[in-house]
Amino acid sequence: MSLEPSSITLPPTLRSRPPVLLRPAVKRSIRQRMLRYRQESLGRVSDLTGVSPVELHALRRELSTSALPDLLIRRGAGLPFTLEFPQAPLLYLLIRGQRPRTVIETGVRPGYTTAWILAALEANGEGALHSLGPGPTSHRIQSVRDVTVGQFVPPALRGRWTLVLGNTEDNLRELLARERPVDLFLSDNGPDADRARFELHAAWAALSPRGILLAHHADASPAWADFCRAQGVSEQILDPGPPRLGAVGMRPPARR
Repeated sequence: MSLEPSSITLPPTLRSRPPVLLRPAVKRSIRQRMLRYRQESLGRVSDLTGVSPVELHALRRELSTSALPDLLIRRGAGLPFTLEFPQAPLLYLLIRGQRPRTVIETGVRPGYTTAWILAALEANGEGALHSLGPGPTSHRIQSVRDVTVGQFVPPALRGRWTLVLGNTEDNLRELLARERPVDLFLSDNGPDADRARFELHAAWAALSPRGILLAHHADASPAWADFCRAQGVSEQILDPGPPRLGAVGMRPPARR
């Protein structure tokens, strides 16, 4: 993966803070934690994307040598963020396998998840991410709250990224009307059940025939379970967390 600096700049509020100095052993530990994932979740990634276990194995080797964890650490991402979103490598593998063209996420803040999405899109050589933010901080720990919006997104990955500040229903409606069909939608907008329900149903209606809908903090409110029931299925979980990551796709599950 090429991570050469780009000429794209962000407003002062979106620029990173000074790098955090960590001992080498601490960096190694955080890096290992960032790349950790549950083996049992890989079968679900295969079902959602249609990618065979053999292909996933090759992508896993690529992930193990990724430069992204080191870049994230240098930009201030530490252990709290691996706890906030422990499914980052699964998300990377899912995007590498699905090869989405249009990706939307809500609730972006420091950009930890954003960076993983953009790194996978860059490795694919196609696709663009639209992020709606900033997300709420009321349900997050202090060290996660005390970061700048977009802080973790490396300059080299910003060419595929559009950030829309002021996360309102009107912004999402406008974006979905303009960018549909959507191949991947990640809802991560806090514990407000009404807002989550709106996002999930609006995104589902805009998904492409191979689209995938993800819900971070799926256990923060009843919205995800309600959504799954409305589709006539049990609550669909990609990874149990904590926090739980819900996932449902348009692609029929593969026969095993």
